[in-house]
Amino acid sequence: MAFYDKLFSALGLSEWCGTSDDKAPLSLADLAAQAGGEEASGPLVPIPSFDNLHESCNRIWQSRDVTNGIEEGFLAAKPVLKTVLDPITQPLSWILDGALWLFEATPWFIMVPLLVAISWYASRSRPVTIFVAVSIMLLAVVDHYDVAMQTLSIIFVCTTISVLFGVPIGIAMSKSDRLQKSVVPLLDLLQTLPTFVYLIPLIFLFSVTESKLYGIAIILYAIVPVIRLTDLGIRLVDQDVIEAANAFGMNDRQKLMRVQLPLALPNIMAGINQTIMMSLAMVVIASLVSAPGLGVNVLRGIRNLELGVGIVAGIGIVLLAVILDRVSKAALTRVDKTQVKH
Repeated sequence: MAFYDKLFSALGLSEWCGTSDDKAPLSLADLAAQAGGEEASGPLVPIPSFDNLHESCNRIWQSRDVTNGIEEGFLAAKPVLKTVLDPITQPLSWILDGALWLFEATPWFIMVPLLVAISWYASRSRPVTIFVAVSIMLLAVVDHYDVAMQTLSIIFVCTTISVLFGVPIGIAMSKSDRLQKSVVPLLDLLQTLPTFVYLIPLIFLFSVTESKLYGIAIILYAIVPVIRLTDLGIRLVDQDVIEAANAFGMNDRQKLMRVQLPLALPNIMAGINQTIMMSLAMVVIASLVSAPGLGVNVLRGIRNLELGVGIVAGIGIVLLAVILDRVSKAALTRVDKTQVKH
């Protein structure tokens, strides 16, 4: 402690730090030591401790000060944020609720052939199409068809919205280096932030019963790959091709629609594939905030220690993941072959 006292005195900060009688709040170690009737022990070697730093200067923030500041700031801004975000995000609740109703209300003898037909149209692969049909029927046999359709409907809505917003953002980033430099740190934050942390501010802003709560969390988590790979795909377009398009007198919009996007399509499709997978990963965690589907059964297995319930739901999630991955990758392979032919 003497080390920091001398340091603050030498820097002329003694008055700013406060008097010795006005000490900083006790740390957990100090409180535990006082409860045991002894003083908190420090390191055996004479190395200044950060606990002593806070004791010497109570103006330096500790973790409790930081967390209180964040909470107070967020609660102060909550009314304004809720007023602004509620009308903007309300359509997301309507879309999610409508998709859930549609997927659940459609009879299985219509939904299953429709999903198989979509798989065939996207992949044009007989093994993939057969695998999709067998997997869905297997889920139906073990009475997991309804919850699987709930999960699928959420993934469908969130992936579609991620693509509708992510592709234009990626295109805008590819056209502006300044915009790319400003957006990339935000994408890094969204990609590295722990998945559970996405839910914390949303729980404070929206009711747990609102579908947009988990919808926003899934979209924020899953939108990053499609933005990054759209930007990358357009930037990787050969400049000789762009010069040829300029020689033909194409304007910026024509170059984008007829040259850059078709050539960047393999990268965009790879981004969509990753967005689908990340949506599926997040929809399981979103079951903590009332997201329906297979994640609810996984959560039930954890809470009640029901091994069979959790494992069967987990296998169902794996089957959905493999279905979505195989179909999207088969579609990507078709796009690559088309690009090679042209």
